[in-house]
Amino acid sequence: DGAGYQAHPSEGGHADFAPTSLRQVELYRYLEERHGHVSYERVCSGRGLPNIYAFLRDTGRAAEPPDLAQKLRAAEDPTPHIVEAALAPEAPVELARMALDMMVDILGAEAGNMALRFMATGGIYVGGGVPRYILPAIKAGRFMDAFRRKGRLAYVVEDIPVHVITHPNPGLLGAARCGL
Repeated sequence: DGAGYQAHPSEGGHADFAPTSLRQVELYRYLEERHGHVSYERVCSGRGLPNIYAFLRDTGRAAEPPDLAQKLRAAEDPTPHIVEAALAPEAPVELARMALDMMVDILGAEAGNMALRFMATGGIYVGGGVPRYILPAIKAGRFMDAFRRKGRLAYVVEDIPVHVITHPNPGLLGAARCGL
């Protein structure tokens, strides 16, 4: 606001998902058939990554390796396994990588939308459970490409800094600061 930063808490993850590509439109339709309402949380969170992975697998975009399929079936939370497979330095799993790339595109586009909505010229801070774990994918460039792809208003967001919150408990940190 010119004098300091202001946090804007919200439940924005439950806002309607707005696809930005034909493949994302197909993802929307896939999820809408299964869940009805398709929010950003269904595609852009720890719960969302398995949804994207399932869409790509079920629509034949890439093959699922049997060993990864077995891990995912046995896991209470499949997200860490998908991230690990996508970011494997030696041999990333194509299906997992495609899912992570799609999620990063969606996250970047929505972060850019938020930057426009709030005219957040001081910066955007991306938080939540997943971003700090997928930092290599975010830094690879797709995120910022999607963030800046705002048509005639691209110039507004091109210089807005974006930060990923890497602290494991930022809410507790903030509460402690307020308490002190």
